[in-house]
Amino acid sequence: MSALVFEIILATSRCWRQWEFDSKVVKFLSIGLWEAYYHKEVNISGSVTNLLVHVPINSTWAISSEFQYLQILIVWAILMNIIVLIFSSVAIKISFMKDPFTELQIFCYNMSIIILGVTSIFTFIAVSFNYLVDIYGQTTPDFPPYIPVKKEDIIKKHHTAVLPIGLLTSNMSLFGVIIFFYEMSSIKLQNKMKAQCASKLAERKA
Repeated sequence: MSALVFEIILATSRCWRQWEFDSKVVKFLSIGLWEAYYHKEVNISGSVTNLLVHVPINSTWAISSEFQYLQILIVWAILMNIIVLIFSSVAIKISFMKDPFTELQIFCYNMSIIILGVTSIFTFIAVSFNYLVDIYGQTTPDFPPYIPVKKEDIIKKHHTAVLPIGLLTSNMSLFGVIIFFYEMSSIKLQNKMKAQCASKLAERKA
């Protein structure tokens, strides 16, 4: 559940990339996965107001395929975390039954482990790749004409909180894998003990 919350925070983050410009109009531009944000000074009735401008990232941007991969990875990570939530909820519900169907419960935990592992990899790749491409790469997109700044005006690319949050989210998914492994091992141990007790009772009756 916590991993899903952090995945959503990552997806809605405004600062996947943050650039500083040599421009009097736009000093900073923050790039999210689906929107860009910048502050613009506007003169309203003689009073200068600093407005936050939202710009959707759509077909008017010359977006690289690498950035589209980031969007896909994070969307898949969120969807897969929802599936994990469903499987784990079913497993927990089974555990409260008087006669639990342990085989189905173990299946649910197995699926949760596999999906969480893949989710952790997706998140790690997305945030690490974004960091490397942004700071060290040359894939800055061409801005649409309605943004009053050009990529040639970039003077500095700032580190953002996306990388540490992404790594934390990835580790939380791995922690979930450990918890599900423990739960599954406990179920198997209980089943083994029940089988041994039943075998001993059968031998005594014989």
